[in-house]
Amino acid sequence: MGLKAIAIFDIDGVIRDVSGSYRRALADTVERYTDNCYRPTSEDIDALKSEGAWNNDWDASQELIYRYFESQAKSRSEVKLEFEALVDFFQKRYRGPVLDDPTQWTGYIAEEPLLIQASYFEQLTQGQVAWGFFSGATRGSALFVLKNRIGLAAPLLIAMHDAPGKPDPTGLFQMADQLNPDHEVVPVLYAGDTVADMQTVLHACQQRPEREWIGVGILPPHVVRAGTVYAADYSDRLTAAGAKVVLPSLSALTPAKIEAIAHLQHKAEG
Repeated sequence: MGLKAIAIFDIDGVIRDVSGSYRRALADTVERYTDNCYRPTSEDIDALKSEGAWNNDWDASQELIYRYFESQAKSRSEVKLEFEALVDFFQKRYRGPVLDDPTQWTGYIAEEPLLIQASYFEQLTQGQVAWGFFSGATRGSALFVLKNRIGLAAPLLIAMHDAPGKPDPTGLFQMADQLNPDHEVVPVLYAGDTVADMQTVLHACQQRPEREWIGVGILPPHVVRAGTVYAADYSDRLTAAGAKVVLPSLSALTPAKIEAIAHLQHKAEG
């Protein structure tokens, strides 16, 4: 029997809670390169990412550093900032001092809470939903959580450097093609937690309108913890960026929910 749908997942904020890891490393980096004068809050980071252009946390760190110095009446050209050194500092916070050996990673990555278990993906397979991952994380970091932590044997993954960064939909297309080599006409859902994720789906709709591309917003844990008012505001941002539905966690995106979302989308387009 054929596929019912394809589900593609972002990783950070969807599969794992990165509020105490990637986002903490981002804040550490900004604080270090602003001479301990500015440490961005979670709301500061969300506000930046809501612009849709800062999915890469190295770039986001650099941008917040520049904006801080601009607020101090310094131009960007006056800020002596070596991007490679910034990345190295960030990575040593995130991975630990041994960067290239996942068995030796002792940084913030080792403490990331998981937001889903392997059984979830087994349910998708049983429900005739093909699944894979498209993430802006490095391949090493993404596979560390998918294989070492969750226990997926051979997850299909498009990671940083495999495709242009979001909101460019190239990586989404690549993963959809891998998951559907027989080119069955089924809807493709992309579950992500940022404006850039939802904008990626909008661009996919524009570039390949012959398929159904559906954005599913997932509220990241730090947003859920912030309370209903902030969660509602964050949900509105995702919806404005193109999400057809926003869920409080990935576990709510069951095979039945996927089928219902796809059916509603098809009715709306019909």
